Amino acid sequence: MAAARKKNLRTEDASPSAPQALAERLERHGVRPSAQRVAIASYVLGTEDHPSADQVWARVKERFPMVSRATVYNTLRHFTEKGLLRELVLAEGRQVFDPVMEPHHHFVDDTTGAIRDIPWNALKVAKIDELEGLDVREYMVVVRGVARGARKG
Repeated sequence: MAAARKKNLRTEDASPSAPQALAERLERHGVRPSAQRVAIASYVLGTEDHPSADQVWARVKERFPMVSRATVYNTLRHFTEKGLLRELVLAEGRQVFDPVMEPHHHFVDDTTGAIRDIPWNALKVAKIDELEGLDVREYMVVVRGVARGARKG
């Protein structure tokens, strides 16, 4: 069931078997689809994880060994600027990337550090528009705890 909810949050397929579709998706967002950018997009736009830049670099290097750390960092910044990714800080000093652009919330597991998406409608936040003196542009809820079944002893 969780996998089905996760898939519903994704609007476009970014599977590694679809490099042409990825190149076209990049072009639609104003990104020139070089081989390195397509390799990076293949992972980061299709993952259910919320990887850091170094995690993206490590994963992409497995299939594209000549890609540099600087290229990955610059590409992630470019993808974020073009609306393909969101950069999130869900824990102090830890920036991660999320390819799900639709509104949703997050669960951070205290034990593993894993981040899971929570569908927007699964939580109710009331009176955001009534916060005095604030014009709220965007919000999300970050829930922290331990995933059921993962608790120790």
